[in-house]
Amino acid sequence: MSDAFSSDCSKRVRFLMIGGFLGAGKTTTIARLARHYLDEGLKVGLVTNDQAYGLVDTQSLRAQGFQVGEVTGACFCCKFNDLVATAARLSAEERPDVIIAEPVGSCTDLVATVIEPLRQLYGDRYEIAPLAVLLKPDHGRKILADEQGLGFSPKAAYIFLKQLEEADVVVINKLDQLDPAARERLLRLTRERFPDKRVLAMSARHGEGFSTLLEVLSLPEPVRLRTPEVDYDIYAEGEAELGWLNATLRLTATGDAFEVDRLLVELVRRLETSFASVSAEPAHLKVLADAAGATAIANLVSADAEVELSLASGAAAHSAEFTVNARVAIDPEALAAQFSQAASELAERHALNYEIADLRSFRPGRPMPTHRLPLGHGEPLV
Repeated sequence: MSDAFSSDCSKRVRFLMIGGFLGAGKTTTIARLARHYLDEGLKVGLVTNDQAYGLVDTQSLRAQGFQVGEVTGACFCCKFNDLVATAARLSAEERPDVIIAEPVGSCTDLVATVIEPLRQLYGDRYEIAPLAVLLKPDHGRKILADEQGLGFSPKAAYIFLKQLEEADVVVINKLDQLDPAARERLLRLTRERFPDKRVLAMSARHGEGFSTLLEVLSLPEPVRLRTPEVDYDIYAEGEAELGWLNATLRLTATGDAFEVDRLLVELVRRLETSFASVSAEPAHLKVLADAAGATAIANLVSADAEVELSLASGAAAHSAEFTVNARVAIDPEALAAQFSQAASELAERHALNYEIADLRSFRPGRPMPTHRLPLGHGEPLV
């Protein structure tokens, strides 16, 4: 770790924000960063963020032993005061040397609405690291190459591109899923679209290229002369095209114990098939299974991707609770109906009792930032 990082930690808390579109691998990256800093003897606090409640990310990070605060109900930009309060609570419990924040994956304009307000209003508390934005290969390849049949409208793609435009460093993640030719093509497309950006490539899951990200994040915050212009009408409409669903599914065996991992993967595959039947592009589907403390997680990050069991429990159980977070380009009522049908069919096939609780499906509302301090665009909005 650089001297700049370590010397400032004694005075101010280092604040890192890892952005990126839904399914880009932010949570995996944050967990790897946190483990690295803990191994170096630093204290770390994490802050997750979502439009709804009942977050897979928070549960999974806490299950790994991390200190995690939550900002729910809207993006960091719209709940800036909650972000500051959550960071302060982490500091009150055990003053961290570094706080890592994970914004909502459909959020952009983070420099003007989060980083600049934090720097200008709380610069005595926090030293801001460069903003790293992760690029998800599946969507990156389609959007950067202007491929047809994206599954997302140009308005949703607008958010994706604005995230990259405001980044201090663009990080192509999930290299382990790309062959050499695909890797080079995506690097070329990214550098051609954003020639003034530093572009890195890594695998957060396996560690390839991770040391370069660490080096970049240890640098002082760059001097920014300008932030991207953002059309909030397009931004709001792009977010609203995604159906958002958070729910809890409880499964209980009437006979023999069931294999938790197998049922988890089957549930995600049933949802994948249901989305495909109506050509609905999944931005991200995460499901966490908890069976008496044994945890498993399965993910689906795009229509072209395979269902991934990212964390296996190896458990057999008579009951388990499944926390479901789905973000899909579909009407939220239809998304809720698809989930309910998949849960019912899964339970019937395996002779299980089931209960759906805490189901909330909706479209995100228009972003209304607490502060907006753009650079190079005239008077700030506060």
